[in-house]
Amino acid sequence: MTKLTLDDLEDDQQEVSEKSDIKQLSHYCLMLQNFEDQIKSLERNIKTIKEQADKISSDVIPGLLSEQGLSSLKLTDGSKITIQKKVRCAVRKDCNEQAHQWLRENELGDIIKNVVAVQFGKGEDNKAAEMYSLASQQGYEPEQKETVHAGTLAAVLRERVEAGLDMPSEFFTKLVEDETKISRK
Repeated sequence: MTKLTLDDLEDDQQEVSEKSDIKQLSHYCLMLQNFEDQIKSLERNIKTIKEQADKISSDVIPGLLSEQGLSSLKLTDGSKITIQKKVRCAVRKDCNEQAHQWLRENELGDIIKNVVAVQFGKGEDNKAAEMYSLASQQGYEPEQKETVHAGTLAAVLRERVEAGLDMPSEFFTKLVEDETKISRK
């Protein structure tokens, strides 16, 4: 007959505790996988629903209203349906210089943001305050970047479309489509 010691009982308890921790860890890992799968499924469903809503908003309702000769409609619950133009515009990535040149030639150069930056090292805060020309004279190489904000460009496109003008597709990506707006009471 073997005598059990206090050390034997403590070792046995430790082994039981470790097995219990592994089971609990495994349980939570499975729960996490299940939640991640549910999230992916819901995201796919949301994407599908958004696509369907966009189709109805940009094609179906504007088409039906147009067939009736209407531009807006008031529903029995007090909601108002109106059709607006959704306008998106951006400079094509490979056509920055040409697009900016076109904007300048068409008196739209003021929407171009022109950022000039100079890199300074530690302890050169006083030099950073100097103007662009002083930095060039000191031997620093200033960086220059020109950009046009997409929202500003969309506003310009909207104005041009309303005036019967366009912008060249070779320099700009453009989207102009109808969009249904519902103003709920």
